[in-house]
Amino acid sequence: MSLDASAPKPAWAEAVLAAVLAAIDPVGLGGICVRAQAGPVRDRWLAMLRRLLPDGTPLRRIPLHVADDRLLGGLDLAATLQAGRPIAQRGLLAEADGGFVLLTMAERVSAGTAARIGAVVDWHEVATARDGVVMTDATRVGVIALDEGIEDDERPPAVLLERLAMRIELGTLGLSDTDAAPYSAGDVAAARARLAGVASDDGVVEALCATSAALGVHSLRAVLLALRAALASAALAGRTRIAREDAAIAGRLVLAPRATQLPAAPESADAEPPPPPPEPPPQDSDTPPDGTPEQPQEPIEQLPDVVLEATQAAIPAGLLALLKAGSAPRSRTSGRVGAINSSTLRGRPAGVRPGRPRGGVRLNVIETLRAAAPWQRLRRGVTESSGGVARRIQVRSEDFRISRYKQRSETTTIFVVDASGSSALHRLAEAKAAVELLLADCYVRRDRVAVIAFRGRGAQVLLPPTRSLVRAKRGLAGLPGGGGTPLAAAIDAAVELAEGVLRRGGTPTIVLLTDGRANIARDGTPGRPQAQMEATAAARRARLTRVAALVVDTSPRPQPLAAGIALEMDARYLPLPHADGASLSKAAKLVGGSR
Repeated sequence: MSLDASAPKPAWAEAVLAAVLAAIDPVGLGGICVRAQAGPVRDRWLAMLRRLLPDGTPLRRIPLHVADDRLLGGLDLAATLQAGRPIAQRGLLAEADGGFVLLTMAERVSAGTAARIGAVVDWHEVATARDGVVMTDATRVGVIALDEGIEDDERPPAVLLERLAMRIELGTLGLSDTDAAPYSAGDVAAARARLAGVASDDGVVEALCATSAALGVHSLRAVLLALRAALASAALAGRTRIAREDAAIAGRLVLAPRATQLPAAPESADAEPPPPPPEPPPQDSDTPPDGTPEQPQEPIEQLPDVVLEATQAAIPAGLLALLKAGSAPRSRTSGRVGAINSSTLRGRPAGVRPGRPRGGVRLNVIETLRAAAPWQRLRRGVTESSGGVARRIQVRSEDFRISRYKQRSETTTIFVVDASGSSALHRLAEAKAAVELLLADCYVRRDRVAVIAFRGRGAQVLLPPTRSLVRAKRGLAGLPGGGGTPLAAAIDAAVELAEGVLRRGGTPTIVLLTDGRANIARDGTPGRPQAQMEATAAARRARLTRVAALVVDTSPRPQPLAAGIALEMDARYLPLPHADGASLSKAAKLVGGSR
C-alpha cells in the first residue's frame, strides 16, 4: 500500500489505526490514552476496539476509586467467612490477562493507583501480600486510559502516560466524522500471528532515535514503544521487515504527541553536502531465503528525514503553537486548587486505618471483617477449648478499621507588605511589583489572595480573601508609603486572618515583605526596643499556628532583624538585596511546597 509519510492524517483514521495496532500488540505497546469526553464518538471508538479483539479477549473496566484488593487481588471476604480460612480472589488486572483494562476518568486517578498499574505493565505480574494472602499472578495487559480532562493541565499521571505508547484526541470530532473501520478481528488475529516473525534493522532504530532526539523526547521507553508500533504496523501490512511507512506511522502515533521542541532548522543550501556512502555489495538475488519478495528498502541515510518529516507533520496543532512560542506543556498539577488534607469525616475515600469509631469517625464494616477473617479458625478453637460457645464470626477490638478521607482545601495567600518609611525609601515599588506578579499566579491557580499593609501606627487589611485580581491590584495601587513600622501589629493581623482561613477549612500561606526594623509598639507608641520585643513575641505566636510562611528581606542589604523574625516564625527567609519584582515573585512561589 502506497503511503505519503509526511501528509497529515484525519484524526479518526489515526484513532482507528491506533486501536488496530494496540489490538495486535496490547502488551508490547502498553495501551492508549484516549482524550475525549464521554459521548457517542468515544463510545463508537470503544465499540470498534471490542470488535477488533479476537473472541475471548478480556476487557475489564477499572473505576476511579478502585480499592487495592479489587485492583490487585486479595482476600475474598465472603468465601473466607464461609469457609473459616483465608480464600484469595484475583483482582481486575489479573482478570484482564491477555487483554485490556479500561481506566475511567484517568486524569483523576491517584498517583498510587497509577504506579501500581504501571508496575504491572512493566513486570507483567501482579504480586499481592495482604490480609494473610500471598500470591503472584502472571498478568500481561494493555491499558486504555480514558482522559476526560477539560483544562490543559488535567492529564493522567506521568508515570502512567509514559508507559502508554499512543495518545489520541477525539474531543474535536463529531459523530459525522467517524466511519467504519477497514479492519476486522480476523485481520488483527492474522497480524498477531505474523508479529513474532517481523524483523527490524539498525537503520530503523537509528531513524527513530534521531527523530526522538530532534523533538526533545529524551525517554528511551518512547523509542522502544515506537519500535513496537512499527513492528505491529509491518505485521498488519503482511511484511516481514519494517518499511518506511511503518517507521513513519510509529513516529506519528508515538513520538509526535510527546514532542517538547521543534526540530532544528536545516543547514543552509550552500553548505557542503556529506560524501556519498559506499555502494553496497551486489546481491545474488532479490528474493530472501523464505521466497517472499520484499519491497525495496528506503536508503538508510534518507530514512531519518522521512520519519522526522512525518512525525513533525503529525504534531497536534495546539502543541505545535506552544512549541513555536517556546513554552512547554504544563504539568498536570500546575492548576490544581489548594492542598490535600486528611480527614476522618468527609472527602474522598483514602483507605482505612486501625482505630475505634469515636467522635463521629466512621467504622468501615467491610474492612473490619476483612481484618478479622483470617483469625476465625484460631479464635473458634480457643473459645471451644476453654468451654465456651464459638460464635460464627468473632470480631475483636483490634480488628476495628475506620475510614480515612482526603479533601482538597482552598489555598489563601496572605501578602503582608511593609509600607513604612524604611521600606518605602528603597523597596516599596519592587514589593508592589512582586505582589502583583504573585497575585496573577494565584489567580491562575484559582487561589484566594489577601493583602495587609502596615505603616504608621497599625496594620490595615486592604483586601480580604478574594479571587478578584482587579480588586487586589486596585487595593495595592493606592498603597501609600512612609511612617513608622508596626511590625507586631502586622504579624498579629496576618495570624488572625490565617486562623480565620483555617477555621473555614482552607490552607493559608503568609508572605511577609519587610526589612524587620520595628519601631512602633502594639499600642501605637514609638520605641524601637519595645516594638522589636513585641514583634518577636508576635512571630513566636505565628509559629504556633504552624502556617507556612515566607519572610522576604526587602532591605538593600540582608538584615539580622528580618532573619530573626523568620527564625521565630519558623518561616523561609530570603534576603534579596538586588531583586526586582520578578525575582521576588519567583522566590515567594517556593513557600507553598516547603511544608
